[in-house]
Parts: sequence; structure tokens; C-alpha cells
Amino acid sequence: MLQSPDNLPLPLYSAAQVRELDARLIAAGTPGFELMSRAAHAIWRALRRNWPDAGVLTVLAGRGNNAGDGYLVAALALRAGWRVQVLAVGDVAQLQGDAALARDQALAAGVAVQPWSEYAELQGVVLDALLGTGLQGAVREPYAQAIRLLNASGLPVLAVDVPSGLCADTGQVLGVAVRAQRTVTLIGLKLGLFTGQSADYRGELQFDDLQADATLVAAQAFTAQRLAQDRLPQLLARSHGVHKGQLGHVLVVGGDRGFAGAGLLAAQSALRAGAGLVSLATRSEHLSAAQARLPEVMAAGVASANQLLSLGANASVWVVGPGLGQGAWGRSLLSAAAVSSQAQVWDADALNLLAQGLVQLPTGTVLTPHPGEAARLLGVSTAEVQADRPAAARALARRYQTVCVLKGAGSLIAAPDGGLWLCERGHPAMAGAGLGDVLAGFLGALLAQGLAALPAAQLAVYLHAVAGERLAQQGRGLAASDLCAVIRELLQEQSACLS
Repeated sequence: MLQSPDNLPLPLYSAAQVRELDARLIAAGTPGFELMSRAAHAIWRALRRNWPDAGVLTVLAGRGNNAGDGYLVAALALRAGWRVQVLAVGDVAQLQGDAALARDQALAAGVAVQPWSEYAELQGVVLDALLGTGLQGAVREPYAQAIRLLNASGLPVLAVDVPSGLCADTGQVLGVAVRAQRTVTLIGLKLGLFTGQSADYRGELQFDDLQADATLVAAQAFTAQRLAQDRLPQLLARSHGVHKGQLGHVLVVGGDRGFAGAGLLAAQSALRAGAGLVSLATRSEHLSAAQARLPEVMAAGVASANQLLSLGANASVWVVGPGLGQGAWGRSLLSAAAVSSQAQVWDADALNLLAQGLVQLPTGTVLTPHPGEAARLLGVSTAEVQADRPAAARALARRYQTVCVLKGAGSLIAAPDGGLWLCERGHPAMAGAGLGDVLAGFLGALLAQGLAALPAAQLAVYLHAVAGERLAQQGRGLAASDLCAVIRELLQEQSACLS
């Protein structure tokens, strides 16, 4: 199985795919109760490692296999001398199969099991074994009440497989969800633990494959892959005789009145990411500022589509949209981009105008929407996009038959054939204006230097996020332009200029 430097696997699964893998393991000769026992031991190891001196455990148990894991952990903790209580949410008698057997073993071991009550006292470390990956729809009572009281308790929480109430496929909170300090996820990594709202609920993630047969795991289909630094695409090293004309020419199109900085950010990023030549097509009144700020960039004032086509004839990649605006000037320039045969990246207002049906997208153009832009492109609400980010990213790539980067927490890169990659890097300090412009310019520079659309998107998204992480060590106030120099450093670390 592919591993990343954080020792977590790279494949990400849907809940249904993990259940299918679980069934295959059982059919191949590993009894279901044996898998449950292995899960309990993995969870117990995590409890001892993270809270070695706790000595007190409360298990919140529901009615599924997660509850079975919880009952077996309770028995292990009791045998180790911990003070243990199980609070059963729902009718204990309704447990079936392996979960019922686990309950019976816990009772035989002397574990105290009490029905859930809003007056129940939570103590010690709390094990969230309430709801598993099969949750459909909003969390119902009395589970919702138990989750709310648990979150208000301030006690440390370890979640089994996925925090109860968090969708294992999308990372969205289904009404209410447990906020865990740790989550031990089992058999396969769930996609929903890496995107959507998951980062605020899962805590530190630990993984155990339950000694699953590697051959069976390798044969199981997965829904997405995590990007990992040691498996990123690389730019080729440069020969000693290389010249600027061999390293691509990026043309940034944007910077309407009031938005001049957006085009400058994209152009600066393209320079720092190694494009041989960078031009900027912008409003004529912005030329003096552009030339003073970025003397390396060939800035030109354009007023019409014909002027832009003439200027862009010598460019190898167009980055269209940063600060473009949606007025007559922006619409005119976008009409020129729509008939250009060069490789392109469309961002910001280029996407908003595309959503209005004013232009046709050139073949192979990479799209880089944030959730609001994605919603307009798909004709849905932003909330609907955020409710299922993987589905939205795939829908965009399929609709426009191109590579699509859906930005946000757990940025997603989707290919037209359904392939999906996730970048979990980044930092909340990156929540600010202009960072998308920097990403667009970075991506354009990688295309100009010879990478195809998909690997260019993967490399740009990942290193852009890591650059933000490095700068976030200084705290709040990260400016988009700060990223450009760090992007240069990261590219050198990842794809050295000379071999």
C-alpha cells in the first residue's frame, strides 16, 4: 500500500468501499468478531498512549459495530484496572451479531452498563462509539443530546473510526458532531476525514489497518488519493545552456479598475515559480504601478479583444481572471481568451463570466474556483457545494471536461475521468485576499515549463499550501505576496534547478 511520510496510506475510501473491504476480509477467512477485537486493541493502545494516567473511561455506545468496539475496549480497560462505565444510547437489547457478542463479553467481564440519560455523569476520557460511518441524514435524538452534552463537558474524547455526526464521505456535520481530540480510524482512510469541516472535529488522526491482507486492500477500489510530498510531480532540471525562451511565456490577463493588485500577484507568482517570460495585460492606467512594482514583467495596456489576441500570440500559457471584473472590459478580454489555442488557467471573474454562459471554455483550460465560484458554475448554492465537495469537484471536471481545482479546506483536484486528489495541507492564516491569484500564476508557470495540466495542478496546489503553512508560523497577517518567495524556495527543494 502506498504510504506518505506521515505513515498514513494515500488512498481515501468512501464508507461503502470500506464496508466492502471489511466484507472481503471476512469472506477471505478473518471472522468479523476477530476484526472487531483487533479494532478494540488498536483503540485501547491509542487510549493508553495518549492518556496513560487517566485511569477513568466513559464509553458512549450506540447500536452498531462501533458500539461493539466500545464494549470490547471497556472490558480491556477494566481488566487493566481502570474505572469504567458504558452509557448505552438506545436500546442495548437491539444490538445484533458481533456487536451483541461484544456487549455480552463486556458484561461478563464486569463492565457496568447504564442507559443514557441527560443526567448521566461523564468521567475521565470519553470514547465516542455512538455512530459509525453509515449515518444517513441528521443525527437524531437521543444521540444529538448525548453529543451536545459531550462537547460541552470539556473532557478529552477519542472517536472510533469517525467522530459521530461527521459524514464519512464528505466531512460535513450532519446536524451535530462530536469534537474529538483523537480519532482512530480503521481498515481504510475515509475521505470525509480530510475535507469539509472534518479538521475541526477529528483531532489528531491515527490509523490501524487491523492487519488486513495487503493483497485484498490493494484490490479494493478507492475514491480519491492524498497528495504526498515524496510523490509529487517534478519539474525537469535545467541544462546549463537553457535560455528564457525555453521556459515558457505566461500572459496574465486581468486587473480592472480597483483590482490592479490581483493581476500583479498572479504575475509575481509566475515569475517566482520559474516562468521564462511573464507578461501582464491590464488597464492602461495601471501600467506605471505595474512597471514600478514588477520591472521584470512586460506590462501592456489593452482595451480590446483584438489587442489582447495580438499580445497573446507569443505567449505559451494564459492566466485569465485575476481582477478581470465582469464589466465590458473584462467580457471583451475573456472573449479573446475563449478563442485562443494556448494552454490556459481560468480563475476568479473568468469563472463568473463562464457561469453566465457568455463564453465557451477552450479545451484543456484548468479551472480554479473557490466554493462560491463553483456553485455558480454548477447552478447550485455554495452550501450545496460545501455539503459534498468531492461530488462538486467531480461534477465540474465532468461538465467542462477539464482539470478542476476546488479550493478550500481540503482542496480537491478532479480530472475529467473521475480521478480525484486531495491536499490536506494549508493553514487558517491563509484565509485572506489574493492567495487564489498567487495559485493561478503558480499553476500557469508550471504549465509554461512543460508540466501537463493534472501534474501541474497537483504540484501547485500542494506547494502553495505548504508555503502558507511555513508563513503561518509567524501568525496572523499573512499577505498573498508573502507566498511568492517561499514558493520559489519550495520548488528548489522539490525540483532542484540543477541536477
